[in-house]
Amino acid sequence: MAREEIGRRAFLRGAVGGIVTTAGLLPGMPAMGFEPGIGTIVHEVAEPGQAAEATPKYSVNFAVCGMSHDHIYGMVGAMLRGGGKLTAVYCAEPDRRAVFVQRFPQAKVVNSEDEILNDSSIQLVLSSTIPVQRAPLGIRAMKHGKDYLSDKPGVTTLEHLAEVRKTIAETGRIYGIMYSERLEVKAAVKAGELVQAGAIGKVVQTINLAPHQIFQSHGDAGGGSGRPEWFWDPVLYGGILTDIGSHQVDQFLYYTASTQAKAVASQVGNINHRDHPKFQDFGDVMLRGNNGVGYVRVDWYTPNGLGTWGDGRLFIEGTEGYIELRKYIDIAGRPGGNHLFLVDQKQVRYIDCSNVVLPFGSQFISDVVNRTHTAQDQAQSLLAAQLVIEAQQNAAVLDFHV
Repeated sequence: MAREEIGRRAFLRGAVGGIVTTAGLLPGMPAMGFEPGIGTIVHEVAEPGQAAEATPKYSVNFAVCGMSHDHIYGMVGAMLRGGGKLTAVYCAEPDRRAVFVQRFPQAKVVNSEDEILNDSSIQLVLSSTIPVQRAPLGIRAMKHGKDYLSDKPGVTTLEHLAEVRKTIAETGRIYGIMYSERLEVKAAVKAGELVQAGAIGKVVQTINLAPHQIFQSHGDAGGGSGRPEWFWDPVLYGGILTDIGSHQVDQFLYYTASTQAKAVASQVGNINHRDHPKFQDFGDVMLRGNNGVGYVRVDWYTPNGLGTWGDGRLFIEGTEGYIELRKYIDIAGRPGGNHLFLVDQKQVRYIDCSNVVLPFGSQFISDVVNRTHTAQDQAQSLLAAQLVIEAQQNAAVLDFHV
């Protein structure tokens, strides 16, 4: 039986590797007792999508102002793919600045934020500075006539959020937040296309499971170079729901198309990191929107044996079917990430999304030029920030630990 099971898995992996739609048995299920067309999985490889049709139409000069988190590399990469031109960088942390400049030697190193804010040739500012400093920087950038793209969390307090909204209204500038777990994940982009096409009917609920890993062996997810002191202090990073939970609440709003929502219940705790008593390593929240409901769980417990920083999973429940994403890994299954599973009234589909082209960069650059909001709905992105801050403030605190 074990040999038969291994053979089936090898067959399915081989089928997925091609570009032709195929069908195979569910792993571990016998062939007996199925009616025609039932119990099969249709394997597909997604097309690149509309974003691959043309080279970027526009170009803007952008600068980086603060890089306390390694997410800045993904943000810069998106803007470069979209046609942006990196012209300047400011960083108060010498070690991070040295690594960044080695990677992007085209950027001129400047000695202060003001040099970037006062440079009229720069249209867009990117930042992954310490989270509590991101909104004040973005407000200053907008008041200097520049658009702004922040790493998440883009805002950590309701007071900052009110000032961000006020400044947007006064200046007409764009305040973007890079919710990369949707905007920069190919399977998540494909899921959005399927939802909007009605593939699973009306979306009722999203469930996000988002485990993270504090120390990573490599990569730009944030822990490859260790964690700085601000990482452990919720006053500086916003708390676990405000921080990593913002990714998931953004997805809830997007996939349910909710324009109004509230955090119904939330809880946070420090279960396994007592050496950092202010830290929070677990949190969850229930959400209710005007167009659907959601549940989010975030944690810092990813074990070293996984092989990546987190087994991010998203479930989108619809009236006519459901979608599951295994964003970064399919444990004991297919290699790599960007796995999408769709079940509807006819069949089970597995879609390899690794060829999907990410549209955010080119769309955001286009928005800067055309004063539009194609890449990200401004109100929705700030509503996600508001919901996680409120959930964080109202969270029950778990008092058990190991």
